Amino acid sequence: MSAHDQMRAMLDQLMGTGRNGETSRYQVQFNDPKVCKSFLLYCCPHDILASTRMDIGECPKIHDNALRADFEKAQQKFDYYYDVDATEHLQAFISDCDRRTEAARKRLLETQEELTAEVAEKANAVHELAEKIGQTLAKAEELGAQGLVDESLKLMGEIEELRKKKSEAEDTYRNSMPVSSYQQQKLRVCDVCSAYLGIHDNDRRLADHFGGKLHLGFIKIREKLTELEKNYEERHEARRKFDEQERVKRDDKRSYRSRSKDRNDRHRRSRSRSRHSRHRTRSRSRSRSHKHDRRDRDRRRY
Repeated sequence: MSAHDQMRAMLDQLMGTGRNGETSRYQVQFNDPKVCKSFLLYCCPHDILASTRMDIGECPKIHDNALRADFEKAQQKFDYYYDVDATEHLQAFISDCDRRTEAARKRLLETQEELTAEVAEKANAVHELAEKIGQTLAKAEELGAQGLVDESLKLMGEIEELRKKKSEAEDTYRNSMPVSSYQQQKLRVCDVCSAYLGIHDNDRRLADHFGGKLHLGFIKIREKLTELEKNYEERHEARRKFDEQERVKRDDKRSYRSRSKDRNDRHRRSRSRSRHSRHRTRSRSRSRSHKHDRRDRDRRRY
């Protein structure tokens, strides 16, 4: 995208579709069914997960920053209940992701050597500490990039403590099983983004995962869904009542138009009958007058 296109997109986002009186350039409005309501609320998975391992392609609905700006202005005056649409969209998406996560777990159970309950518990302890280290390291690097050096160093101190605990957990896990079994990579599925994580993954690999766009994108989607679900039932019921009121209004308007049409039709038919009656009366009158004239002529002739 050129610098000119970027500036145009920024102005669209700030000022909406009519920033230069260019309303004819937009064939749809933000309330059109073809516009993505999740995009209007900054939570469309197609945007958030773009250019990741789980890129799901372009959204089938319209994404336009100018339409979003129009919506944000209009939403201040009227409630469109688009959070209900976004909630249902994200629920369907996360439900599908959770099904894939569960399927991946089942595949691991089928392909990996089954562990006893005691050994599995020790392996999970190593996994949890490794994930904690990766998450903390990613957070420390983020704080360092923001210039918050003291906070970053504090987290690095916590990481050292976690590494010691992980080393002890690994020793306990190693001693609970044969060497040949321990050397095999034991995988688990990330609960957030369904990526595979290995028990022997190093801190750098884990930090890249937990600080990566895919994992953070799923965190954003899940947090947004949790936020929207807090008021979902109330908002869904409010929209249902609003839609019912709008339907009644539309029915009343159609009924009124229908009654008006019937009255007009009856009035036209009545006028038509009246004209026809007057025409027949005049025709009979002219006919009688013509007959009288003929008789008078006949009498004078004889």
